[in-house]
Amino acid sequence: MSEPAFDVIDLDRYPIHQAGDARDTLIAQVRADLAKDGCAVIKGFLSDDGVAALVDEAESVSDKGHRSHGRTNPYFTKDDPSLPDTHPARRFFDRSNNFIAADNLAKSGPLRRAHDTPGFDDFIRECLEESEGQFFRYADPLADVIINMAVQGNGFPWHFDTNNYTVTLAIQNSEEGGAFEYAPMIRKGDENFAEVEKVLDCTSDQVTVLELEPGDLQLFKGRYSLHRVAPLRGAIPRYVAIFSYVSEPGMVGAPERTKQLYGRTLPIHHERAGLRGDAYMD
Repeated sequence: MSEPAFDVIDLDRYPIHQAGDARDTLIAQVRADLAKDGCAVIKGFLSDDGVAALVDEAESVSDKGHRSHGRTNPYFTKDDPSLPDTHPARRFFDRSNNFIAADNLAKSGPLRRAHDTPGFDDFIRECLEESEGQFFRYADPLADVIINMAVQGNGFPWHFDTNNYTVTLAIQNSEEGGAFEYAPMIRKGDENFAEVEKVLDCTSDQVTVLELEPGDLQLFKGRYSLHRVAPLRGAIPRYVAIFSYVSEPGMVGAPERTKQLYGRTLPIHHERAGLRGDAYMD
C-alpha cells in the first residue's frame, strides 16, 4: 500500500487520509461549492516542497509533450454542414496547447505519489457525492494523470470535457494571462445550444473567471460546464496537473480526440471506441 505523501500534499492542514472533523468539514465545504456552480478550489493543497517537486517533474518531462495547433469546436467534432452556420458545433476556434501524456510520469514521481496517497480517491469521490459503483479513475493509459503545459500565445478555447469530473493541481503560473473561465453547468441534462452560443459570442452573463495559484486543488465538473484557458503571455510556462474520473469502469478517450490531444493512440482506444454510456456529442 502506498504511504501518505506528506512531502507533496499538506496533509497536516488537509488530512484527507484519515477520518475526523477536519476532513468532514473540508468535504462539506467542497460539496457546497460544487453545488453552487460545479467548481471548488482547495487553496494551498500542496506543500511548498510539493509545489517545487512538481515544478521539477514537469520541467523534466516538458520535452515529452504533444504540441498541437489547429481549430476545434467545443465538442472536438468535425464540421457538420447540415447544421446552421451559427450552431456551436460549427464554431471553430484556434487551439494551441501541449499535453504531457500519463505514460511519461514515473510511478515513484511526486505527481503519481500524490494521486496514490491513501484516501485521495475516496476524498474526491465523497466531495463529488458519488457512490463507489459510479466513480472510477479514468482507465485511459495516456490520460488518467497528465500535465498540461502552456507557453506564450497558448490557451485552450471553449470546450466540454470527455470525462465527468476533472481534478487539477496548479503547479506553476505564467507571467500573465492563463485565467480559467467557465460557464457553470450549462449543459446539465441537455446540450443547451442556445446558451453555449451566447458564451461563444461573449454575450453570456454566466461566465466565471478564476485565478488559480500554485498548490491549489480544483474539482470541476467539466463534462457539463463549458470552459477555456485564456491566452498566456511571458516566458514562464504554465503547468497544471490533471487527474480524471468517470462514471463507468474501463472508459478511455475516443481515438480521434486522443490523437488530437496526445498525437498518438494505443490499441485500447480503438478496441473501446463507441462504448461510452452517455449520448453527448463528444
